[in-house]
Amino acid sequence: MNDRAIELLEQYEIEVLRTGKGRGAFLCDTDKGSLTLQEYTGRPEHLALQQKLLLTLQENSPVKTEMLYPTKEGELFVTDFEGTRYVLKSRPEGRECAVFDKGECLEAVRVMARLHGAMKLEKEELTDIPAFDPGAEYEKHNREMKRAAKYLKQKGQKHSFEKNLLKQCDFFLEQGNKTACEWEQYKHSRKETGKEEMVIFCHGDYQYHNVIYTGEEWFVCNFEKCLRDDQIRDLVLYLRKVLEKANWSPSLGRDILNTYQKEHLLSEESLRDLTFRLAYPEKFWKILNFYFNSSKSWIPGKLQEKLDKVLEQEKAKQEFLRIVLNI
Repeated sequence: MNDRAIELLEQYEIEVLRTGKGRGAFLCDTDKGSLTLQEYTGRPEHLALQQKLLLTLQENSPVKTEMLYPTKEGELFVTDFEGTRYVLKSRPEGRECAVFDKGECLEAVRVMARLHGAMKLEKEELTDIPAFDPGAEYEKHNREMKRAAKYLKQKGQKHSFEKNLLKQCDFFLEQGNKTACEWEQYKHSRKETGKEEMVIFCHGDYQYHNVIYTGEEWFVCNFEKCLRDDQIRDLVLYLRKVLEKANWSPSLGRDILNTYQKEHLLSEESLRDLTFRLAYPEKFWKILNFYFNSSKSWIPGKLQEKLDKVLEQEKAKQEFLRIVLNI
């Protein structure tokens, strides 16, 4: 094991038995079980919130989740001589959810719903943590698409990818503007509910890569992106990831939604939120924004492949929205 990892692990109350190297991480078998010393690029103060949420889940949720291990001094991260931060957390021995296995995909949804039932913190425990605002994100993404489209229109000599991308800008920007406008109208029409004593959180990156089957039970990891938002955020991401691989199958989408609701009933407001988030052209925005913010001297072929995939699935996605969500 390299000297950097040894020095970092010495700051924890653990006995290291065996080690290995992973992608951006050191894998350790210890007297506390299998652990990962993983690079952390987020804000240090966010770790305190993440730990509070994980401790709440450990106490109140039937779902097994990762845990963060503090140092001997009680810190949630360590720093190497280059200033890189690392966190030590539990690591399950198993495999990720098989995305092409319908049974496993539905089981991962059940796990999500059970997890969501316990992802609440009392307001008095929190400092001022603002809730995520979908409307602000729609407006930001729309501005970014407009800026990139303007750049493409004014650009002289264009690569074939740039020509193809420009052809689609108006169509997807219209979708983005429509979603943002309808969201604002809906937001102003909603009735304010009573003061809530609990604050709802979501995982923030709930996809099959982060749902591990150990052979006996399911385990959820990588909570680094947890945030205060409607828990529909996790369901939307999961639906996108699974349905993109199933060409937006209406029957699979219905099964996923029904499976979730059997465990954790969605409010009318959350269902409306789900329709807006799925309707927004997220995938096209990502491609366009990545192109605009990267070097234009060389355009990777992968970008054209991603654009082709989005265009190929657009009709199926619109059919899904119409059939399943009545859009």
